[in-house]
Amino acid sequence: MIDIFLILVLVICVATDIKSRKIYNKVIYPSLLAAFIYHLATGGWEGLSHSFIGFLIGMGLLFIPYALGGMGAGDVKLLGLIGALKGGTFVFHSFLYIALAGAVMALAVILFRKGVLKSLYYTFASRKSGVKLTEGISRGSLKATYPYGVPIAAGVVITLFVNGWTFL
Repeated sequence: MIDIFLILVLVICVATDIKSRKIYNKVIYPSLLAAFIYHLATGGWEGLSHSFIGFLIGMGLLFIPYALGGMGAGDVKLLGLIGALKGGTFVFHSFLYIALAGAVMALAVILFRKGVLKSLYYTFASRKSGVKLTEGISRGSLKATYPYGVPIAAGVVITLFVNGWTFL
């Protein structure tokens, strides 16, 4: 049940992140409240504390990248929500897969921006022939942004499958 709720929240957040580059509080806050209420109802105070610790771990994992301007607050709150729903261990394992998915996505964004692959080809081809080109990859392609909600969702889904989750 909680996994289906998590997937539903992730689908909404990915859709809004892709469309408007925002993860909305009107999705995160009610979901967070629902997570706390669910864990209180099913596990008592121990369940609530487990959920709250997961929330803090999730928030803490992305706080430094957020503070350095590397991502938005919605991404941090989404990971906190994931921790509140699934617990600290789950959110930490997800974070490892999120980092890998984020790295792959960042590399794809950089490489497939207009002219980057062509520029790389000419740079390597010119060096092989002894000619030095002064232009390389543009600074704009290295400053490309992308919706980090996508790798967050990918990392969570991978973690669910690693933990034995199936669609059935």
